[in-house]
Amino acid sequence: MKRFLLAALAVLAFSGAAVGGGGLDSFLSSLNVQARADLSGFSGRLSAQFGIPGAQVSAVIGSVKDPADAFMVYQLGQMANVPPERVMQVYQSKKGKGWGVIAQSLGIKPGSPEFHALKRGDFVLNGQPGNQPDQGNGRGKGKGKGHNK
Repeated sequence: MKRFLLAALAVLAFSGAAVGGGGLDSFLSSLNVQARADLSGFSGRLSAQFGIPGAQVSAVIGSVKDPADAFMVYQLGQMANVPPERVMQVYQSKKGKGWGVIAQSLGIKPGSPEFHALKRGDFVLNGQPGNQPDQGNGRGKGKGKGHNK
C-alpha cells in the first residue's frame, strides 16, 4: 500500500511538472520523487534510455547527491557528446554551482538550443533509447504556411 501511494504521488508530481513547465528544478524534483519510489525501475530506465550497463548506472547513482543528478550526468553527456566519466569529473569539480555551469564547462553554449532545453527542463525519462528534446530552431524547409505560394 505504501509503495502504491508513493508511485501515485510520483505520477502526480511528474505530470504536474510537465504541465506547469516549471523548468529544470521542477523536472529534477519530480524525477527524484519517481526515483525514490522505485530506484531499481529508475535505474533500469536510465540504463535503457542512455545505453549504459546497469552496474555503471548504479555506480553513478551512488556517486551523486540525488538520483536525478545521475539522469543529468547522462543527459548532458549525450548533449555535449562526451562520456559520462567526463561529466562526472566536471560534476565533482563544480558541485553546487548548478547544471548551467556544468553544461558550459562541457561546451554547451548559452543561447544554444541545448542550453535552452536545459533551462526549460525539456527532458524525458521513459526508458526509450535516443530520447532527445526538440532542438530544432523552426527554420527547416517544410511546406507549412507561407511556402510555395
